[in-house]
Amino acid sequence: LLSALDQLPAAVYVTDRDGVVTYHNPACIAFTGRKPAVGKDRWCVTWKLYTEDGAFLPHEKCPMAVAILEKRAVRGVAAVAERPDGSRVNFMPYPTPIFDAEGDLLGAVNILIDTAETRRAELLWSQASKCRRLAMTVGDQQTADTLALMAAEYERKACDI
Repeated sequence: LLSALDQLPAAVYVTDRDGVVTYHNPACIAFTGRKPAVGKDRWCVTWKLYTEDGAFLPHEKCPMAVAILEKRAVRGVAAVAERPDGSRVNFMPYPTPIFDAEGDLLGAVNILIDTAETRRAELLWSQASKCRRLAMTVGDQQTADTLALMAAEYERKACDI
């Protein structure tokens, strides 16, 4: 199973029931800009975490910590990882607890999905919508046609993503 996870292009890691990282795939290194410390890192493989609003998010309050402490999958929470070089990546985590046959918590698995392309596509769709709305309000046909062409180009680029 772990060799299969090693082949995934997305960052995946596993923790024990105390939140200590027991495994990470190679994609975690590229994603986080560091080599996570198996057996030492707790809750998360990132160097630093922030909320989408830019507030610092301590690892002990990150989505993986919540998933383990509350014994439930956490969904719909976006975050920002800061790498040691200062670069940042917006992502969605999908921490999911792992239970044994008796229902006891064994640990958890998390996949970190980079949302940069999704955010870029959303911005392009928004720009296209603005161009189309503006085209409907101008009285000059040449300007309206130009705005419609711009909207179509934004939409094409968004679809390409």
